[in-house]
Amino acid sequence: MSTTTGPLAGRVALVTGAGSGIGAAIARRLAGDGAKVLVTDRDMAAAQRTAAGLGAQAQRLDVTVEADWREAIGFAESELGGLHILVNNAGICETGTVEEIDLQAWRRSHAVNLDSVFLGCHVAIPLMARSTSATGLRGSIVNIASVSATVAAANFAAYNSSKAAVRHLTKSVALHCARSGYAITANAVLPTFIDTPLIDGLRPGDHAETVSKLARQVPLGRVGQPEEVAGAVAYLCSDLAGFMTGADLVLDGGLSAQ
Repeated sequence: MSTTTGPLAGRVALVTGAGSGIGAAIARRLAGDGAKVLVTDRDMAAAQRTAAGLGAQAQRLDVTVEADWREAIGFAESELGGLHILVNNAGICETGTVEEIDLQAWRRSHAVNLDSVFLGCHVAIPLMARSTSATGLRGSIVNIASVSATVAAANFAAYNSSKAAVRHLTKSVALHCARSGYAITANAVLPTFIDTPLIDGLRPGDHAETVSKLARQVPLGRVGQPEEVAGAVAYLCSDLAGFMTGADLVLDGGLSAQ
């Protein structure tokens, strides 16, 4: 539940894909740090479940649809008083090599993982600029990319491509905000395998077996937890990260250091 104190007190945050998994963990952490959170998800029932536990607001948002974005941003302005934090978390992972994946799946991956980030930034930044100017509080855009943005795999053609593009788009957004004089930073978080239902589609077998197999690829010997990603997001949104923009925060247990 959001509080009137904390490092993010006075800020309004919108989190996509917050009905479950990493997005829900991010919403909980930001609310716990004092932000008013707008929980969004394509699954409205899931968004409402997350929001109910936080005393927050929920909004249905298909991140690939510009009209949905405009409605959600309008809701943030009219019902919550503005917007300071945007967390583009919603995403999918479709496996397949460049030969195996078809054009429809390729386009779907890029629509959900990449186009959504463009739309979110495109629609939200004007309100964020007004909100930060009015309150004197810094704004923050955090895009959830992946270590797959820098470490490729043969059977993740679409996922690698879309997340690499998110990483680079984030840098462009950061430079735009800085050169426009907006008090808004933009950074990307690059996690490796995180223990959510999303990883069940990566390998056959039950969840525990999948987690165990994936953990063997990570030098620290385990997969990450949603709360660890949420902690990184909370840091980037706080004043402690006020001089950090256009950067990558890598959470991969040492995988990319090999």
